[in-house]
Amino acid sequence: MKLEQLLASRANKKIVFTNGVFDILHAGHVAYLTEAKSLGDYLIVALNTDSSVSRLKGPSRPINTLEDRMAVMAALRCVDCVVSFAEDTPERIIAEIKPDIHVKGGDYTVESLPESKIVQGYGGKVVILPLLFGRSSTRIIDQMNQE
Repeated sequence: MKLEQLLASRANKKIVFTNGVFDILHAGHVAYLTEAKSLGDYLIVALNTDSSVSRLKGPSRPINTLEDRMAVMAALRCVDCVVSFAEDTPERIIAEIKPDIHVKGGDYTVESLPESKIVQGYGGKVVILPLLFGRSSTRIIDQMNQE
């Protein structure tokens, strides 16, 4: 679903928003996204652009291009809309969309998220979901590099 369509049909619907790199999709990501979707009616996933990923993760990332990451993410049943953002944090796009719930993984706290103030400022809620232990793209990449 395109963002414009989703926002136009948002009446009486709860929009959940999350963001991240999602470079190498794994079971932890799928569990996280499925749980995020269960918190509302629509799930919007915002992906960091390739240049943003390189700034945050280093010059060897991303492994998969934004176009490929968006295609994989859009194929997931729990995801209703995929967008991208070029900044290091999703504050601009959150201020534009104003989701009812902003979800992040357990490696964050509400206090450590710069976007928390924006979400809480318009009456939204920030939810931190637990991580699936032992699952991370960085760990997968490290294992591949050791072989």
